[in-house]
Amino acid sequence: MKRYEMVKSHEDFNNIINNGQKLKGKYFLLFAYPKNEKRCKFGIGVGKSLGNAVVRNKYKRIVRNIIDTNKFLFKNNYNYIIIIKKEALGVKYQELESSLKNLIRKDNL
Repeated sequence: MKRYEMVKSHEDFNNIINNGQKLKGKYFLLFAYPKNEKRCKFGIGVGKSLGNAVVRNKYKRIVRNIIDTNKFLFKNNYNYIIIIKKEALGVKYQELESSLKNLIRKDNL
């Protein structure tokens, strides 16, 4: 994921979470908010309850990789926030990927 594809500001992050559509999955929460821009942006949230900084960064890298390989599933005029739940600890990459893909397809965002 490139820098220009990331939601950076705290206000944008909160706006997407407070006003966007919310989808719940087994390992992720997905918030989607429509935007006027042509390309979609992503934000990844990880709570401290998931683990220390090393563990949190590992799971953020995993989610970034899943996003990069499955960008065709996301609509271009939306901004997304993906929050990783504590249940994702110790789960294999393939299961995390299928869970996130199913979550995206669930409501046809």
